[in-house]
Amino acid sequence: MMLAAEETPASDRPLREAVRDTLRSRIFEGHYAPGTRLVERDLAAEFNVSRLPIREALRMLRQEGLIRDRASRGSEVAGLSAKDVEDLFDVRESLEVLACRLAASRAGEEDLKRLSGLLDDAERFLAKGSILEAHRANSEFHDAITAIANNNFLRSALEPLQGRMHWLFRHVSDLPELIQEHRELYAAIASGDPERAAAQSASHIGKYREQFPEDSPATELTLQRKRT
Repeated sequence: MMLAAEETPASDRPLREAVRDTLRSRIFEGHYAPGTRLVERDLAAEFNVSRLPIREALRMLRQEGLIRDRASRGSEVAGLSAKDVEDLFDVRESLEVLACRLAASRAGEEDLKRLSGLLDDAERFLAKGSILEAHRANSEFHDAITAIANNNFLRSALEPLQGRMHWLFRHVSDLPELIQEHRELYAAIASGDPERAAAQSASHIGKYREQFPEDSPATELTLQRKRT
């Protein structure tokens, strides 16, 4: 299978990034379950590219924590243990609260339009039954907040976590509630009040921390629900 037209490098976009995005989407959407081997030779043949962009794409996914190396098996899709999820929420809470605080003080009119548009996209996709696209819009909403914060060190710290957090949030079943949570976070950022935005972000993250980890089918994340 060759890369689809929208996945091929448009002008200056490196091929490795197109390959990475395709593989990442397959992981997010459950086509590659935890433990699935990703073999350079096979992927190069499937995408009709050389091994170099495949190797670079796998390296980037490894940095995101979405794949890992096994001495005898090469690269395989990673899972998340219960402790991994706890640790991930701990770090995300610290970093994303800061991102929202900065975004509230730095967001311009176009930035707010971008955030609002992503929320509209999520609702439109959900109404059409396009669940994967709705999840993508929700993920892009958080990425856009990081971009608006405009802090290179913060972006560098969040980048390795985003893949795993987006993957985890693909398992949120109540999408209307998640979108409403994002509407409230948007309102806090749009208010221009950094403390309000920080408090809303902490509340948002804390709410979903309580919902994970949870039991998942073997084809999805390897998680175990905390019994209460």
